[in-house]
Amino acid sequence: MNAPDYEYLRKLLKERSGLDLSADKQYLIESRLLPLARKAGLSGIPELVQKLQGGSSALITSVVEAMTTNETFFFRDKVPFDHFRDTIMPEVLKARAGRRSVRIWCAAGSTGQEPYSLAMTLKEMSAALSGWRVEIVATDLSQEVLEKAKAGVYSQFEVQRGLPIQMLMKHFKQTGETWQVNPELRAMIQHRQLNLLQDFSHLGTFDVIFCRNVLIYFDQETKINIFNRLARQIEPDGFLVLGAAETVVGLTDTFRPIADRRGLYKPNDPRAAAAKPVDGAAPRMAMAGR
Repeated sequence: MNAPDYEYLRKLLKERSGLDLSADKQYLIESRLLPLARKAGLSGIPELVQKLQGGSSALITSVVEAMTTNETFFFRDKVPFDHFRDTIMPEVLKARAGRRSVRIWCAAGSTGQEPYSLAMTLKEMSAALSGWRVEIVATDLSQEVLEKAKAGVYSQFEVQRGLPIQMLMKHFKQTGETWQVNPELRAMIQHRQLNLLQDFSHLGTFDVIFCRNVLIYFDQETKINIFNRLARQIEPDGFLVLGAAETVVGLTDTFRPIADRRGLYKPNDPRAAAAKPVDGAAPRMAMAGR
């Protein structure tokens, strides 16, 4: 891959998905896009770039999805789900006792393991949530991974990664060599295509937002922009959960970290966040997605 082709792809990916690749990531693009090029009957990356420059919207979508589909697994990193069970939900149950409803957003739901992990955790709390309205919205840039998430079908390898055997037997049905999430659990989640670079105010406000392992790929300006907009979508006493390598510290004062709870944040004064202008206009998009 020559330098101009790489620069073109870097710019395309940043504009369409927010993915900010450094100058030394040619190997990553080649490993993800060479199979895509061959599947499309193209000789390699140069011919792929020519097709992209010609304005093939379907191919652009495929390229963005290939580059932004990231590995995930059930109860990934464990700690955030412990926080969800032991810190977040007890506070939410107390604060929302009057309305008896809770809204949760997985802002980078990928192939569904994270939202299903949350749904399973909530099912384990079914006695405390009896009579409550629980809504989980899972969004992602990639329509392909959303379809997998909706189906809730996983291989033996996928269910063995992080999923306790008791939960597998309780919430999944085995069919041949695959396992499918039970209908009751699937019904708890709404899967929607969304690009975090675009406006997401139509989703409404949430008590809990999981936005894990996606902002790490964005540049600083984009992170600040998204944090400021997330602050407008979260209840004043809500919770934001980030990945282990992500933080608001040094980027925005719209959220503050919770002591001794790694990756867990509370919004600051929502009126200040609402009054603060978005830092820079969001890049123009031609598609919806994560």
